[in-house]
Amino acid sequence: MKLFGSSGIRGVANKEITAELALKVGLVVGSGKKTAVIGRDPRVAAPMIEHSLIAGLTSAGCEVTRIGLVTTPTLAYAARDYDCGVMVTASHNPSEHVGIKLWNPDGMAFDSAQQEEIEAAIENGSFPLASWDRIGRVLENGNAVRAHMEMIKKLVGNSRLRVVVDCGCGAGGTITPYLLQELGCEVITLNAQPDGHFPARNPEPNEENLSMLRKAVVSFGAALGIAHDGDADRMMAVDEKGSFVSGDEMLAIFGRFECGGRGGTVVVPVDTSMMVDDSLQGSEILRTRVGDVYVAEGIKKSGAVYGGEPSGSWIFPRISYCPDGIYAAAKLVEIVQEKPLSKLREELPCYATKRGALPCANEKKAELMEKVKAKLEPMGKVLDIDGIRVDLEGGWVLVRPSGTEAKVRVTAEARENVDEIFKMAEKVVKEALT
Repeated sequence: MKLFGSSGIRGVANKEITAELALKVGLVVGSGKKTAVIGRDPRVAAPMIEHSLIAGLTSAGCEVTRIGLVTTPTLAYAARDYDCGVMVTASHNPSEHVGIKLWNPDGMAFDSAQQEEIEAAIENGSFPLASWDRIGRVLENGNAVRAHMEMIKKLVGNSRLRVVVDCGCGAGGTITPYLLQELGCEVITLNAQPDGHFPARNPEPNEENLSMLRKAVVSFGAALGIAHDGDADRMMAVDEKGSFVSGDEMLAIFGRFECGGRGGTVVVPVDTSMMVDDSLQGSEILRTRVGDVYVAEGIKKSGAVYGGEPSGSWIFPRISYCPDGIYAAAKLVEIVQEKPLSKLREELPCYATKRGALPCANEKKAELMEKVKAKLEPMGKVLDIDGIRVDLEGGWVLVRPSGTEAKVRVTAEARENVDEIFKMAEKVVKEALT
């Protein structure tokens, strides 16, 4: 039984993710933990899943503390005082989705071994129940948001910038506008009312979904715009000119300030632009599989100073191994206080990228990737942890099977002649398909 994806358990409410499944997850987790803290995002199905999880946890004898509607990084930070944290969220997924993500006290999501243990127990139907006098208590804690804010305020300097914050009707509305205001910013909010239908925009904070924020930043003469997904583990930005800042640019900007010219290790996924490598000269760049949990594992294993994903997940290990969109927002405001965001972007190299996809039946993907690797290996350094990435002279290509569709995706980036590199990789895949 495979329940966990690259970022917890997710799916359509009352279809893939049911109250019965949540109960079973709670029973298994509760049998191995004495205390747990639980929070949720504003999704319509979140209270149902939360109550089922609590029933399972307490039935197994685990004491549960509820902290209510919070962001995922707030929940992960609160987990430091418990044996584990449980967050009901589907993050950036559409409104009909719901999910469960589990956290260790250090802010690291449950790793592969922990996930497999839960999956095996559910498949085997082994759910030990506590005796009536050992059933876990349910407590309430209303201080989690304040504790998270106070931690960030100790680490980030004040600012007097005008900032537009688009919370996307997600959980970010419980904390980011208030935090930035307390740091001295003039804050203008968009979609700050939590609403599990996400009526204003899709929860994912990509360029396509942030047209309202881009217009608002220019209209209000703001220094920058901040956008979150449904649970605010992600954060993306718009500069003072109303231009969307790409994830690779954000990785490079944060990396420069986290490394501070001192070098150090930075962890990114395999599909990250070489802009990051060229911007962080003197730093070691390690690449992992795509997924914030893999980046976090890489940071912890290597002792990296920073890491993240171009999708909007920024991980600062000195505070947590959980992507923290709240801290990232405050840190970016501090950075922009010294230099406009557009100027920071102008200092970064910019390379052409081309993406495409070819149809491939799921059962043929493994064989295809073996053929692709054999053809690309002689051309350069190969990294095969998540698809096949080959570093070429002046660029790179990545051939990676889709995890959700019967497709193989091809990505190429180059200092020049990106079309030639892309066509070469596309030809290799087509030949391997025949």
